[in-house]
Amino acid sequence: MRLLALLVGLAACSSPDQSAEVSTQDQDVRVRYTARRVVLPQEPQRARLLDRNDSVLVATRLQFLLQLPRRPPLDTLKLGLLLGWDSTTVRRRIREALPYTGARPSNGVQLRLTAAEVARVRQDSAAWPMLTLSQRRQRVYTTPAGAPVLGYTYAEAQPFLRQARRTSRGRFYRLRNGGLETYYNGLLNGHRGYLHPLVDKQGRQHGSWAKDTLFQQGQDLHLTLDVKLQAYAEKLLGGRRGYLVALDPRTGEILAYVSAPVYPAATITSPDQAGVRAELLEHEDMPLLNRPAMLANPPGSVFKLVNAAIALQLGAIRPGTGFRCDQSLVSCVHDHPKASSLTAGLKYSCNPYFYQVLQNVINHVPDSLVQDTVAARHLNLAQWRRYARSFGLDSVLGVDVPREAPGFLPTPAYYDKARRTRAWTYRSIYSLSIGQGEINLTGLQMANMAAIIANRGWYYPPHLVRGIGAGGPLARFTRKHRTLIDSTNFAALIPGMIAVMQRGGTADASSLADVGITVAGKTGTVENDEGDDHAAFVGFAPADHPKIAVAVYLENAGFGATAAAPCAVLVMEKHLRGYIAPKRKRWEKRIMNRARQD
Repeated sequence: MRLLALLVGLAACSSPDQSAEVSTQDQDVRVRYTARRVVLPQEPQRARLLDRNDSVLVATRLQFLLQLPRRPPLDTLKLGLLLGWDSTTVRRRIREALPYTGARPSNGVQLRLTAAEVARVRQDSAAWPMLTLSQRRQRVYTTPAGAPVLGYTYAEAQPFLRQARRTSRGRFYRLRNGGLETYYNGLLNGHRGYLHPLVDKQGRQHGSWAKDTLFQQGQDLHLTLDVKLQAYAEKLLGGRRGYLVALDPRTGEILAYVSAPVYPAATITSPDQAGVRAELLEHEDMPLLNRPAMLANPPGSVFKLVNAAIALQLGAIRPGTGFRCDQSLVSCVHDHPKASSLTAGLKYSCNPYFYQVLQNVINHVPDSLVQDTVAARHLNLAQWRRYARSFGLDSVLGVDVPREAPGFLPTPAYYDKARRTRAWTYRSIYSLSIGQGEINLTGLQMANMAAIIANRGWYYPPHLVRGIGAGGPLARFTRKHRTLIDSTNFAALIPGMIAVMQRGGTADASSLADVGITVAGKTGTVENDEGDDHAAFVGFAPADHPKIAVAVYLENAGFGATAAAPCAVLVMEKHLRGYIAPKRKRWEKRIMNRARQD
């Protein structure tokens, strides 16, 4: 019996993922048994990543490599003729493969080739004895789009990780850019099967010392992304700094996920992209930063939607409440008629209007605290934060990407410490009313906020995988979350968001009314002390039955109405109609040209 107890302990230590179980069938305590682990011959193949329309985005395939001689000279003109490239392309490809100018890799330079290029090399192999062709199975990206989403396996990204270790910024990137390839690594890889027999000296089996492990083939991931919409959105942002997140508010499925500046998805793992990777690591615009998930910024005026919903819920305002545009409270960047209602306040994005909206929330003094206004403000700010957090703010949404940031909403204790007194007043925190100051939201939270309003108060967590193998997404993505705001108070926001896109609204130039699509939106211009202001926009369409919600944030781009809103509505139109109306073609071309120049 002591032997059996010892075997149970051995099983628990050797296989932590299995329930230790010893079969006592045909066992004799006088016989010494040996615990074995038998590996079944089947080897799982790493599965594929497909978009929502089943287009293959990443798969394991043969990759052909051409190894150039370690030492020059090399006739680039003749090599170009061999491969069907011009001499400029040859020099560019070699430059991209070198980690720095003049480098001489120990194994020589390797260039990826297509099957057609391989055939040309093999045909003239006798004339080029110094060239070596090889092939290996590797993850192949069929599209350049979606780099931060698709990610990479750590095994294939070792050259990049070694480069990253040499820079302080690179060390920051190391654990954060794996994307879906890393997040779902176990499911994509599958696992081998194992048997756990107990055998005697004659090799005869006497039960098992642990549960056998079944063979599991790698499971395909069916993504929520529309790769065509993803590629289109990337063309709109290009080299600019910022992000665009588009999702289906009915399901939480992310349709497009852009972190800009953009770069090709294969760059991190390709053997001939060391030079490109070095540039990405050192680039001042930080293209390797996964902005929608990891970068939290002040949202600007788009946050007025959250403040208005909370104020309505708490009875601080009604839909018909009006306030004058009192410039002594806070400046308003443009002239407009008096905001005589919430709809007008949103339409004109009147800063003084929303200053007074939140003032009514924070400065409300209940009868029980009439003698202690300091305690009342603390209580009211805590209550405001509680309602705002129900939008999924100041916490991670649980999106299936590595290292999602939680953002930030200030607490009363935060201001006590920051202001060095408990007696702070609303005047010292009023920047919250216009989405500035200490508030920080991620791009995923911004898009989810738009989805919540589109749904009148509920959401499914945003996610990038809609199906694993033949099943659905992870269970947590099918659980509906509800805010603390009543649906009627969300409905009160919609007329104002529609008015934003109509004549006289802050984004009237971005209307899609000409193609029969009513957009509900909100612009934001985020003050920036270190340069040009940032541009923001959130919205959804169609306003009555939303099918797409979009958040756009462009750093140092100026007004949300002129920079962010056009990108958002083009993505909406592309998704809903499949093409862009002739009226906006010139507009689209101008945006794409700007994206290529930055």
